[in-house]
Amino acid sequence: MMSRSLDMAHGLPGKPGIEAHGPPYPPSGAGLGGRPTLSVDVAISAVFISIFLAGAVSSFTIFRKNLQRNHKFIPSAATGGYCIARIVANTLRIVWAAKPMNINVAIAAQVFIAAGVLILFVINLIFAQRMLRASHPAVGWSRPVSYAFKILYILIGLTLVTVITATVQSFFTLDPNTRRIDRDLQLFGGSLLTFVAFLPIPILAFIHLAPRRQPRDQFGSGSWSAKVIIVTATAVLLTLGAGFRIGVSASPIRAATNPAWYHHKACFYIFNFVLEAMVVYMFLFGRVDRRFFVPNGSSKVRNYSDNRTEPKTSDNDEEGQGQVVMS
Repeated sequence: MMSRSLDMAHGLPGKPGIEAHGPPYPPSGAGLGGRPTLSVDVAISAVFISIFLAGAVSSFTIFRKNLQRNHKFIPSAATGGYCIARIVANTLRIVWAAKPMNINVAIAAQVFIAAGVLILFVINLIFAQRMLRASHPAVGWSRPVSYAFKILYILIGLTLVTVITATVQSFFTLDPNTRRIDRDLQLFGGSLLTFVAFLPIPILAFIHLAPRRQPRDQFGSGSWSAKVIIVTATAVLLTLGAGFRIGVSASPIRAATNPAWYHHKACFYIFNFVLEAMVVYMFLFGRVDRRFFVPNGSSKVRNYSDNRTEPKTSDNDEEGQGQVVMS
Protein backbone atom coordinates (compact mmCIF):
# COMPACT_ATOMS: atom_id res chain seq x y z
CA MET A 1 0.00 0.00 0.00
CA MET A 2 2.58 2.50 1.14
CA SER A 3 4.91 1.59 -1.69
CA ARG A 4 2.66 2.72 -4.51
CA SER A 5 4.77 5.90 -4.84
CA LEU A 6 8.08 4.06 -5.07
CA ASP A 7 8.55 4.33 -8.81
CA MET A 8 7.68 7.99 -8.74
CA ALA A 9 10.55 8.73 -6.39
CA HIS A 10 13.55 7.56 -8.41
CA GLY A 11 15.47 10.19 -10.29
CA LEU A 12 18.67 9.86 -12.26
CA PRO A 13 21.66 10.40 -9.96
CA GLY A 14 24.60 12.14 -11.48
CA LYS A 15 22.77 14.17 -14.12
CA PRO A 16 24.11 17.73 -13.96
CA GLY A 17 20.76 19.30 -14.79
CA ILE A 18 19.04 17.57 -11.91
CA GLU A 19 21.82 18.37 -9.43
CA ALA A 20 21.81 22.02 -10.46
CA HIS A 21 18.08 22.19 -9.92
CA GLY A 22 18.46 21.17 -6.27
CA PRO A 23 15.98 19.31 -4.10
CA PRO A 24 13.24 18.30 -4.26
CA TYR A 25 14.15 16.41 -7.41
CA PRO A 26 11.50 15.61 -10.05
CA PRO A 27 10.73 11.91 -10.57
CA SER A 28 12.12 10.37 -13.73
CA GLY A 29 10.99 6.79 -13.18
CA ALA A 30 7.63 5.49 -14.36
CA GLY A 31 5.09 5.45 -11.57
CA LEU A 32 1.63 3.96 -11.12
CA GLY A 33 -0.75 6.35 -12.85
CA GLY A 34 2.04 8.53 -14.19
CA ARG A 35 1.95 12.30 -13.94
CA PRO A 36 -1.63 13.63 -13.89
CA THR A 37 -2.77 15.67 -16.88
CA LEU A 38 -5.46 18.28 -17.34
CA SER A 39 -7.09 16.42 -20.21
CA VAL A 40 -7.55 13.11 -18.37
CA ASP A 41 -7.04 13.26 -14.62
CA VAL A 42 -8.93 16.41 -13.69
CA ALA A 43 -12.32 15.04 -14.74
CA ILE A 44 -11.67 11.60 -13.22
CA SER A 45 -10.42 13.10 -9.95
CA ALA A 46 -13.47 15.37 -9.80
CA VAL A 47 -15.73 12.32 -10.08
CA PHE A 48 -13.92 10.60 -7.21
CA ILE A 49 -14.08 13.78 -5.13
CA SER A 50 -17.86 13.65 -5.52
CA ILE A 51 -17.98 9.95 -4.65
CA PHE A 52 -15.87 10.34 -1.53
CA LEU A 53 -17.64 13.55 -0.52
CA ALA A 54 -20.93 11.64 -0.51
CA GLY A 55 -19.22 8.88 1.48
CA ALA A 56 -17.86 11.35 4.03
CA VAL A 57 -21.20 13.11 4.50
CA SER A 58 -23.03 9.79 4.86
CA SER A 59 -20.49 8.35 7.31
CA PHE A 60 -20.42 11.42 9.54
CA THR A 61 -24.23 11.69 9.40
CA ILE A 62 -24.59 8.08 10.56
CA PHE A 63 -22.03 8.70 13.30
CA ARG A 64 -23.83 11.85 14.51
CA LYS A 65 -27.29 10.24 14.46
CA ASN A 66 -25.98 7.24 16.37
CA LEU A 67 -24.46 9.55 18.97
CA GLN A 68 -27.85 11.17 19.50
CA ARG A 69 -29.20 7.82 20.64
CA ASN A 70 -26.12 6.96 22.74
CA HIS A 71 -24.73 4.55 20.16
CA LYS A 72 -21.11 5.51 19.57
CA PHE A 73 -19.54 3.61 16.66
CA ILE A 74 -16.13 5.11 15.99
CA PRO A 75 -15.43 3.18 12.73
CA SER A 76 -18.14 5.30 11.07
CA ALA A 77 -16.22 8.47 11.93
CA ALA A 78 -12.97 6.80 10.84
CA THR A 79 -14.53 5.91 7.48
CA GLY A 80 -15.55 9.55 7.09
CA GLY A 81 -11.98 10.56 7.89
CA TYR A 82 -10.71 8.18 5.23
CA CYS A 83 -13.07 9.80 2.68
CA ILE A 84 -11.71 13.23 3.62
CA ALA A 85 -8.17 11.96 3.02
CA ARG A 86 -9.21 10.71 -0.42
CA ILE A 87 -10.85 14.05 -1.25
CA VAL A 88 -7.56 15.77 -0.39
CA ALA A 89 -5.58 13.25 -2.46
CA ASN A 90 -7.72 13.79 -5.56
CA THR A 91 -7.67 17.55 -5.08
CA LEU A 92 -3.88 17.45 -4.93
CA ARG A 93 -3.80 15.44 -8.16
CA ILE A 94 -5.84 18.17 -9.84
CA VAL A 95 -3.42 20.80 -8.54
CA TRP A 96 -0.50 18.65 -9.68
CA ALA A 97 -2.03 18.39 -13.16
CA ALA A 98 -2.32 22.18 -13.29
CA LYS A 99 1.22 22.68 -11.94
CA PRO A 100 3.18 19.66 -13.21
CA MET A 101 6.57 21.12 -12.26
CA ASN A 102 5.61 21.75 -8.63
CA ILE A 103 7.40 18.85 -6.94
CA ASN A 104 6.08 19.74 -3.49
CA VAL A 105 2.51 19.19 -4.70
CA ALA A 106 3.57 15.87 -6.23
CA ILE A 107 5.07 14.78 -2.90
CA ALA A 108 1.94 15.76 -0.98
CA ALA A 109 -0.28 13.91 -3.45
CA GLN A 110 1.81 10.74 -3.16
CA VAL A 111 1.75 10.84 0.65
CA PHE A 112 -2.03 11.27 0.86
CA ILE A 113 -2.61 8.53 -1.71
CA ALA A 114 -0.35 6.13 0.16
CA ALA A 115 -1.54 6.80 3.71
CA GLY A 116 -5.33 7.07 3.49
CA VAL A 117 -6.28 3.44 2.82
CA LEU A 118 -4.62 2.33 6.06
CA ILE A 119 -7.78 3.39 7.89
CA LEU A 120 -9.87 0.82 6.01
CA PHE A 121 -7.29 -1.89 6.71
CA VAL A 122 -7.49 -1.29 10.46
CA ILE A 123 -11.29 -1.06 10.53
CA ASN A 124 -11.71 -4.41 8.79
CA LEU A 125 -9.11 -6.01 11.04
CA ILE A 126 -11.05 -4.80 14.10
CA PHE A 127 -14.25 -6.29 12.67
CA ALA A 128 -12.45 -9.63 12.23
CA GLN A 129 -11.10 -9.39 15.78
CA ARG A 130 -14.61 -8.89 17.14
CA MET A 131 -15.85 -11.93 15.25
CA LEU A 132 -12.96 -14.00 16.63
CA ARG A 133 -13.80 -12.94 20.18
CA ALA A 134 -17.47 -13.70 19.68
CA SER A 135 -16.90 -17.13 18.13
CA HIS A 136 -13.87 -18.33 20.10
CA PRO A 137 -13.71 -16.20 23.26
CA ALA A 138 -11.06 -18.38 24.91
CA VAL A 139 -8.73 -17.52 22.04
CA GLY A 140 -9.92 -14.05 21.03
CA TRP A 141 -9.96 -12.65 24.57
CA SER A 142 -6.74 -14.37 25.67
CA ARG A 143 -3.92 -12.07 26.69
CA PRO A 144 -1.42 -13.36 24.08
CA VAL A 145 -3.87 -12.76 21.22
CA SER A 146 -4.98 -9.39 22.61
CA TYR A 147 -1.36 -8.29 22.99
CA ALA A 148 -0.57 -9.57 19.48
CA PHE A 149 -3.29 -7.34 18.02
CA LYS A 150 -2.08 -4.36 20.05
CA ILE A 151 1.50 -4.89 18.89
CA LEU A 152 0.30 -5.18 15.29
CA TYR A 153 -1.63 -1.89 15.56
CA ILE A 154 1.45 -0.15 16.98
CA LEU A 155 3.64 -1.67 14.25
CA ILE A 156 1.22 -0.42 11.60
CA GLY A 157 1.46 3.12 12.99
CA LEU A 158 5.27 3.03 13.18
CA THR A 159 5.47 1.60 9.66
CA LEU A 160 3.23 4.36 8.34
CA VAL A 161 5.50 7.05 9.81
CA THR A 162 8.67 5.31 8.60
CA VAL A 163 7.49 4.79 5.04
CA ILE A 164 6.12 8.32 4.67
CA THR A 165 9.49 9.62 5.86
CA ALA A 166 11.33 7.39 3.38
CA THR A 167 9.01 8.42 0.55
CA VAL A 168 9.53 12.12 1.19
CA GLN A 169 13.28 11.70 1.67
CA SER A 170 13.62 9.94 -1.68
CA PHE A 171 12.61 13.21 -3.38
CA PHE A 172 15.35 15.12 -1.56
CA THR A 173 18.42 13.00 -2.25
CA LEU A 174 20.40 11.69 -5.20
CA ASP A 175 22.59 9.39 -3.13
CA PRO A 176 22.15 5.83 -4.50
CA ASN A 177 22.62 4.15 -1.11
CA THR A 178 20.08 6.40 0.59
CA ARG A 179 17.59 5.73 -2.17
CA ARG A 180 18.20 2.00 -1.87
CA ILE A 181 17.43 2.17 1.85
CA ASP A 182 14.32 4.25 1.17
CA ARG A 183 13.15 1.70 -1.39
CA ASP A 184 13.74 -1.19 1.02
CA LEU A 185 11.72 0.58 3.72
CA GLN A 186 8.89 1.26 1.30
CA LEU A 187 8.84 -2.36 0.11
CA PHE A 188 8.78 -3.57 3.71
CA GLY A 189 5.90 -1.21 4.49
CA GLY A 190 3.95 -2.27 1.43
CA SER A 191 4.46 -5.95 2.23
CA LEU A 192 3.39 -5.54 5.86
CA LEU A 193 0.26 -3.63 4.97
CA THR A 194 -0.66 -6.13 2.26
CA PHE A 195 -0.44 -8.76 5.00
CA VAL A 196 -2.70 -6.61 7.22
CA ALA A 197 -5.25 -6.31 4.40
CA PHE A 198 -5.24 -10.11 3.95
CA LEU A 199 -5.17 -11.06 7.66
CA PRO A 200 -8.98 -11.06 8.21
CA ILE A 201 -9.30 -13.97 5.75
CA PRO A 202 -7.20 -16.48 7.76
CA ILE A 203 -8.87 -15.20 10.93
CA LEU A 204 -12.27 -16.05 9.44
CA ALA A 205 -10.92 -19.42 8.27
CA PHE A 206 -9.84 -20.21 11.84
CA ILE A 207 -13.22 -19.08 13.18
CA HIS A 208 -15.11 -21.54 10.97
CA LEU A 209 -12.65 -24.45 11.00
CA ALA A 210 -11.58 -24.55 14.64
CA PRO A 211 -13.89 -26.48 16.99
CA ARG A 212 -16.10 -24.24 19.11
CA ARG A 213 -16.59 -25.24 22.75
CA GLN A 214 -19.46 -22.91 23.55
CA PRO A 215 -22.26 -21.04 21.75
CA ARG A 216 -21.28 -18.04 19.69
CA ASP A 217 -21.40 -14.75 21.61
CA GLN A 218 -23.94 -12.53 19.86
CA PHE A 219 -23.09 -8.90 19.12
CA GLY A 220 -24.51 -6.22 16.88
CA SER A 221 -27.52 -6.85 14.67
CA GLY A 222 -28.09 -8.91 11.56
CA SER A 223 -26.96 -12.42 10.69
CA TRP A 224 -23.53 -13.90 11.24
CA SER A 225 -23.36 -14.76 7.53
CA ALA A 226 -23.75 -11.10 6.59
CA LYS A 227 -20.84 -10.19 8.87
CA VAL A 228 -18.70 -12.87 7.22
CA ILE A 229 -19.57 -11.63 3.74
CA ILE A 230 -18.74 -8.01 4.59
CA VAL A 231 -15.38 -8.77 6.22
CA THR A 232 -14.38 -11.28 3.52
CA ALA A 233 -15.36 -9.04 0.61
CA THR A 234 -13.57 -6.08 2.18
CA ALA A 235 -10.42 -8.13 2.76
CA VAL A 236 -10.45 -9.42 -0.83
CA LEU A 237 -10.87 -5.94 -2.32
CA LEU A 238 -8.22 -4.34 -0.09
CA THR A 239 -5.77 -7.21 -0.63
CA LEU A 240 -6.27 -7.00 -4.40
CA GLY A 241 -5.40 -3.30 -4.36
CA ALA A 242 -2.49 -3.62 -1.93
CA GLY A 243 -1.10 -6.67 -3.72
CA PHE A 244 -1.19 -4.95 -7.09
CA ARG A 245 0.55 -1.86 -5.71
CA ILE A 246 3.34 -3.79 -4.00
CA GLY A 247 3.80 -5.82 -7.17
CA VAL A 248 4.23 -2.64 -9.21
CA SER A 249 6.61 -1.20 -6.64
CA ALA A 250 8.76 -4.33 -6.54
CA SER A 251 9.02 -4.54 -10.33
CA PRO A 252 12.14 -3.27 -12.13
CA ILE A 253 12.26 0.51 -12.36
CA ARG A 254 11.43 1.83 -15.83
CA ALA A 255 12.00 5.24 -17.36
CA ALA A 256 9.06 7.64 -17.29
CA THR A 257 9.10 7.60 -21.09
CA ASN A 258 8.78 3.80 -21.17
CA PRO A 259 6.06 2.79 -18.67
CA ALA A 260 4.71 -0.75 -18.45
CA TRP A 261 1.04 -1.67 -18.84
CA TYR A 262 0.62 -1.76 -15.08
CA HIS A 263 1.59 1.92 -14.83
CA HIS A 264 -1.48 2.92 -16.87
CA LYS A 265 -3.87 5.47 -15.39
CA ALA A 266 -6.72 2.97 -15.53
CA CYS A 267 -4.75 0.64 -13.24
CA PHE A 268 -4.04 3.51 -10.85
CA TYR A 269 -7.68 4.50 -10.46
CA ILE A 270 -9.09 0.97 -10.41
CA PHE A 271 -6.65 -0.51 -7.89
CA ASN A 272 -6.80 2.56 -5.68
CA PHE A 273 -9.99 4.59 -5.63
CA VAL A 274 -12.48 2.23 -7.31
CA LEU A 275 -11.80 -0.69 -4.96
CA GLU A 276 -11.70 1.57 -1.91
CA ALA A 277 -14.94 3.33 -2.85
CA MET A 278 -16.58 -0.10 -3.11
CA VAL A 279 -15.48 -0.81 0.46
CA VAL A 280 -16.79 2.53 1.75
CA TYR A 281 -20.22 2.02 0.24
CA MET A 282 -20.32 -1.61 1.37
CA PHE A 283 -19.79 -0.29 4.91
CA LEU A 284 -22.57 2.27 4.40
CA PHE A 285 -25.19 0.07 2.74
CA GLY A 286 -24.22 -2.92 4.88
CA ARG A 287 -24.82 -0.80 7.99
CA VAL A 288 -21.69 -1.95 9.76
CA ASP A 289 -22.54 0.55 12.51
CA ARG A 290 -25.32 -1.85 13.52
CA ARG A 291 -23.79 -5.19 12.62
CA PHE A 292 -20.43 -4.72 14.34
CA PHE A 293 -21.43 -2.61 17.33
CA VAL A 294 -20.25 -3.89 20.72
CA PRO A 295 -21.32 -2.54 24.11
CA ASN A 296 -19.28 -0.36 26.40
CA GLY A 297 -17.07 -2.26 28.86
CA SER A 298 -16.68 -5.40 26.74
CA SER A 299 -12.95 -5.66 27.39
CA LYS A 300 -13.50 -5.66 31.16
CA VAL A 301 -15.95 -8.59 31.20
CA ARG A 302 -14.39 -10.24 28.12
CA ASN A 303 -17.62 -10.89 26.25
CA TYR A 304 -20.25 -8.99 24.31
CA SER A 305 -23.56 -10.32 25.61
CA ASP A 306 -23.46 -10.24 29.43
CA ASN A 307 -25.89 -7.87 31.13
CA ARG A 308 -24.15 -4.78 32.42
CA THR A 309 -25.03 -2.11 34.89
CA GLU A 310 -23.43 0.60 32.80
CA PRO A 311 -25.38 1.97 29.82
CA LYS A 312 -24.72 0.47 26.39
CA THR A 313 -23.36 3.67 24.95
CA SER A 314 -20.03 3.01 23.34
CA ASP A 315 -17.73 0.48 21.77
CA ASN A 316 -14.80 2.73 22.52
CA ASP A 317 -13.54 0.73 25.51
CA GLU A 318 -12.93 -2.45 23.57
CA GLU A 319 -9.28 -3.31 23.19
CA GLY A 320 -7.98 -2.20 19.82
CA GLN A 321 -10.73 0.35 19.16
CA GLY A 322 -8.53 3.30 20.05
CA GLN A 323 -6.29 2.55 17.12
CA VAL A 324 -9.06 3.49 14.71
CA VAL A 325 -9.11 6.98 16.15
CA MET A 326 -5.35 7.35 15.73
CA SER A 327 -5.57 6.19 12.16
